[in-house]
Amino acid sequence: MKIGVISDTHGDLDPKIATLFAGVDHILHAGDIGPHQIIIDLEHIAPVTAVLGNTDFGGTVRETEIVVLDGVKFLINHIVDPHRLDPMLKERVERQKPDVIVFGHTHKTFDETIGGIRFFNPGYAGAPSSNAPRSVAILHCNNGRIHAEYFDLDQPLPV
Repeated sequence: MKIGVISDTHGDLDPKIATLFAGVDHILHAGDIGPHQIIIDLEHIAPVTAVLGNTDFGGTVRETEIVVLDGVKFLINHIVDPHRLDPMLKERVERQKPDVIVFGHTHKTFDETIGGIRFFNPGYAGAPSSNAPRSVAILHCNNGRIHAEYFDLDQPLPV
């Protein structure tokens, strides 16, 4: 199973994402979406599970989501400090026991296993900026094993 992972679009969906995510089975958006149209556009590619970021307001998107894909339990939440979980999030993690926590907010990629949980941030996918590299990722899941593949949105599409 292939899972597209994106965060921090801030209302700008790079046209390369449709090509990069072509063929994914599901998309996880870790918040700071922007207008709901971003989710609708992503749903043309694959089913989407999305969460609110600190710049998002209302709608049908929640602050935290749990989804099981290919036998792997994902918890998606926008703001996560992998080394010091917020008490409310820590309680939810202890109760839900996710395999992977997907987050955004920092605009930086992150992929580390801490305390048996993989923490994963695909990086910043919004409009080009001089200070922030832009990226998305695909998680390749196979029998509980996960391989992450990052894509730099500031580079030409891979051939």
